[in-house]
Amino acid sequence: MTTTKNYRSAFIIITILFFLWGFITVLVDSLIPRLKDVFELSYFQAGLVQFAFFIAYFVFSVPAGTLLSRIGYQKGIVIGLVTMALGCLLFYPAASNRLFWVFLVGYFTLAAGITILQVAANPYVSVLGSENGASSRLNLSQAFNSLGTAIAPVVGAMFLLSDTIKNSEEISVLTEVEQKAYYVSEAGAVQTPFLWIAGFIALLSLLFVFIKLPKVLQEKKVGNAFSLLRNRMVLTGVIGIFVYVGAEVAIGSYLVNYFLDMNLAEAIRENETMKFLAERILNSDLSLNDPKAIVGAFVVFYWSGAMVGRFIGAYLTKIISPAKVLAVFAILAITMLFLSMNTAGLVALWSILAVGLFNSIMFPTIFTLTIDGLGDLKPRASGLLCMAIVGGAVIPPLYGFFTDQMGFKLALLLLISCYGYIVFFAVNKLNKRVLRNQREF
Repeated sequence: MTTTKNYRSAFIIITILFFLWGFITVLVDSLIPRLKDVFELSYFQAGLVQFAFFIAYFVFSVPAGTLLSRIGYQKGIVIGLVTMALGCLLFYPAASNRLFWVFLVGYFTLAAGITILQVAANPYVSVLGSENGASSRLNLSQAFNSLGTAIAPVVGAMFLLSDTIKNSEEISVLTEVEQKAYYVSEAGAVQTPFLWIAGFIALLSLLFVFIKLPKVLQEKKVGNAFSLLRNRMVLTGVIGIFVYVGAEVAIGSYLVNYFLDMNLAEAIRENETMKFLAERILNSDLSLNDPKAIVGAFVVFYWSGAMVGRFIGAYLTKIISPAKVLAVFAILAITMLFLSMNTAGLVALWSILAVGLFNSIMFPTIFTLTIDGLGDLKPRASGLLCMAIVGGAVIPPLYGFFTDQMGFKLALLLLISCYGYIVFFAVNKLNKRVLRNQREF
């Protein structure tokens, strides 16, 4: 009874971290259209922001697994939180001095801290109870991660996208006093929210210094973590996480620009229902908002769809094979992308936003299906899976490159191929389970 209570308390505490990194990861997305305007970037250059963020997963995931095996989960979480706070603070000088490279360093540092948390938290939640309930538990924790991702676009639209950015020509005609005032205002829009976040993270790190988490894993002293890639299920799972995160982040990163490209701000203003929704989300008259903020307000439905789907997924993966649920959701995501490609206006908007709902169970389900049966090797496998989150660094700029060459619609074929691989992964896992059951029979 005491063990169950300890597990429940630990689950609640760790789930706070899921919320935190979900919120920050998507708030980072809100900065991309702003930085694109401030530094007058191409779509490919704007995609480098996500490259700087997600390359940290590739660099730090395996070392983080080694670090955690030496100092333990709790100290590792504190180090991760402190690193995140430092990353948030770097946005202050980056905004003050309008230095794009400092923004990239801030993104990289912030992601390094999140990487340590991810490597620790995902396998930790999966073992806080029975093996059969691992997918359900991780889906539930990821639902709160999605709550953070659902709130972040609203915060981003209100604080990071609400003002109009001037280009270099418009700034050049301002007087010196006007330029100085504009730069201060522009910097403050970025600095204020990230200073608040840094303060909250610092308080949270103090909490993790003093609380006591139950020890549930005994790490085996094995060789190189990459030796696990000889396990075919681990290898296909790593690729699955790579393409899933890449596709999800690419959609989230370019939604605002995709909607602006289709001139949807005007369509939203002209539709009474859409106008009502946007004004409720932004809490202001649409005539006072920049088009980026108007279309940006609807990004909340992409990420909140993931939240709703994960609560549903926590139940579905209890009563249906997780691999079956994964296959169906991936097929539905492909269907929505095809619909958005071949339509315009509000249909194209709502169909691509619906992909968020079907994204919902993919990360936790791929993760738990991959580490299923690995026992005490789970932390090392977790490091490899978290390293695969680097897909978020590779696929968004690649999508941006294809967008520059052929437009948003045709570039969606890249993302459709990513979800196609996830269907393959799920079917492959189902076939393996059927063969295993037949042998046991």
